Amino acid sequence: MIQSMTGFGKAGGEFSNKKITIEIKSLNGKQADITAKISGIYKEKELEIRNEVAQRLERGKIEITLSVESSERDYPNLLNKGLVKAYITQIQELANEMQISLPNVLETILRLPDALKTDNVELVPQDWAAIRQILNNALDILQEFRQQEGKMLDKFFRLKISNIAALLEQIPQYEQQRIEKVRERIITELTTLCKSVDFDKNRFEHEMIFYIEKLDISEEKSRLSNHLKYFTETLDEKISQGKKLGFILQEIGREINTLGSKANHSEMQKIVVMMKDELEQIKEQILNVL
Repeated sequence: MIQSMTGFGKAGGEFSNKKITIEIKSLNGKQADITAKISGIYKEKELEIRNEVAQRLERGKIEITLSVESSERDYPNLLNKGLVKAYITQIQELANEMQISLPNVLETILRLPDALKTDNVELVPQDWAAIRQILNNALDILQEFRQQEGKMLDKFFRLKISNIAALLEQIPQYEQQRIEKVRERIITELTTLCKSVDFDKNRFEHEMIFYIEKLDISEEKSRLSNHLKYFTETLDEKISQGKKLGFILQEIGREINTLGSKANHSEMQKIVVMMKDELEQIKEQILNVL
């Protein structure tokens, strides 16, 4: 079963008077390219969070956001009241000495050194266990999203591969006609050019057979058919194989291109163009497959 690399997961929980929310977004990418925005004391666990996400999601451009909303009692010593009062007293005394009016300076005072402080808080094991549970919940939601997207891609790929296979089945009806046209064209042109020149007819027939054999597309048809079946078999595998599917598409493209170069027939060329169109639509979406 294939999975998309596109997904979104969001989960949250409350503990220790805090509300924690984790959001994870992923887009297609060749490797695991992770960016993280983690608040407060949980920053120290960023490496572990990254490793967990990389292990679960494998590939993609991934963005993690961990936000915290805390109650007021979590910050009992946020304001250094004694120091702020001292700042205000000294500023008022200075204003009186200079006989100037004192505007509201509280906002300015709060920017002065040590006006605000936070107590040193350590991340306890219970809090980290809760964070990991929220993280795994968000990852579960994202992976479910990826699986749903993967199901839609699976249907799309099977339809396009089926279309290419159907087009391949149309080619044999033009093959004999194509060979006869090539033979007639060569004979006509040679007859015109060689009216006054003698040539070895046996050698000519030998060269003609060699030339027509080069136009034979039996092997290309067989290989293309096998590649199409292999692509479908890979879709059926339990593990998503985006890179492998991409490699198979390259082989499919080579065989279609060879058919086009050997076609020498307008209807066959049209079929090849339609095959290429179906193939390009698959290539555009295969980049999203994990």
